[in-house]
Amino acid sequence: MCTACACGTADATTATTATKSGDRSVYSVSGMTCGHCVSSVSAEIGEVDGVSGVDVELSTGTVTVSGAGFSDEEIRAAVERAGYRLSGTGS
Repeated sequence: MCTACACGTADATTATTATKSGDRSVYSVSGMTCGHCVSSVSAEIGEVDGVSGVDVELSTGTVTVSGAGFSDEEIRAAVERAGYRLSGTGS
């Protein structure tokens, strides 16, 4: 069972949306424990202006964001809206 959101799912461990082009940044997200967590984080980050792709890897707690024109603070806010915490801003 998911300890972060109590959804009871544990199936999907990654989520990827299509990447068009542009810069990539990698972030560490703490608190993700299941497929629902991955889906929530991916959906929120995908709504940020300038983001063209999101790749969430549950096993490592990393999120790779592609695109241009977004800031670390916008990504942090999106992660927090999903109910998780950005534990590192990336390259």
